[in-house]
Amino acid sequence: MTGGAGFIGSNLVDSLVADGADVLVLDDLSHGSAANLAGSPAAELVELDVRDEAGVRRAVTGFAPDLVFHLAAQIDVRKSMADPATDTAVNVLGSVNVFSAALAAGVRRVVNTSTGGAIYGETDVVPTPETTPTDPLSAYGLGKRTVERYGSWFRRNHGLDVVTLRYGNVYGPRQDPRGDAGVIAIFCDRVLAGQRPTVFGDGRQTRDYVFVGDIVAANRAAAAATDLPHEVYNVGTGTEVDVLTLAEAVAAAAGAVDFTPEFLPARQGEVLRSCLDVSRARAELGLPPPTGLTDGLRATLDWVRTLPREPSA
Repeated sequence: MTGGAGFIGSNLVDSLVADGADVLVLDDLSHGSAANLAGSPAAELVELDVRDEAGVRRAVTGFAPDLVFHLAAQIDVRKSMADPATDTAVNVLGSVNVFSAALAAGVRRVVNTSTGGAIYGETDVVPTPETTPTDPLSAYGLGKRTVERYGSWFRRNHGLDVVTLRYGNVYGPRQDPRGDAGVIAIFCDRVLAGQRPTVFGDGRQTRDYVFVGDIVAANRAAAAATDLPHEVYNVGTGTEVDVLTLAEAVAAAAGAVDFTPEFLPARQGEVLRSCLDVSRARAELGLPPPTGLTDGLRATLDWVRTLPREPSA
């Protein structure tokens, strides 16, 4: 599993190891942490950047896995806009390295991670199905769409079974609340610290917030399924939530009386509306109904409460 020491990856590692799987984790630890794998000591961690073609091939072919879960990525939209070359090197070239190594190792399937939030761009079709033409606004979304095309190319030319999951906005335990991505983790951290949330733009932009446990279930389902009729699946809730409503939900879940946002200018490259039609994944992957936002927020808040806090000035 690439990116297996990160937020989503480590949750997936825990699920696989709990079922007795042997797991090799490739992670450069630029954002992930070995501490995230403390609950799965049987998983082997190799500190490695997916841009290292020879290293990735050596690690994957040496382990000879049945499956590859590819989650390693540069995930910050703003960074992709400011430095598209690095975004491309990590997300596109890194993915090609992973696909090539998987092919050399003879894996049964690659489950690839993509974005439902950034890949469609602005569209009038909301919730958005996989059949909607993609028109990403950000370099991050463009890179992810390019990786999907490479997955199709590897399938068509080399017979590599690549199945792509387009995630909504994932949240839950282990998401870094002090990073640049992950508005729910950031809001949870701020409400527990008695601070105001920062909202970019007018707060009416919408997202499809999906709990990390549902993403784990979708990856497991995509790996186990046979004869899948499609290569791409949206994974989300099908529910559109705007940022102001989200802030109110976080405050309610935390029992906070006042959580009034501070507004800053809108950020370049971010779409105004994003919500995924997930009927294909539910029908063909057999996914259960998603975790409700209130339950997901409570689980996230419980985790954020365990983090050490900086002493007040």
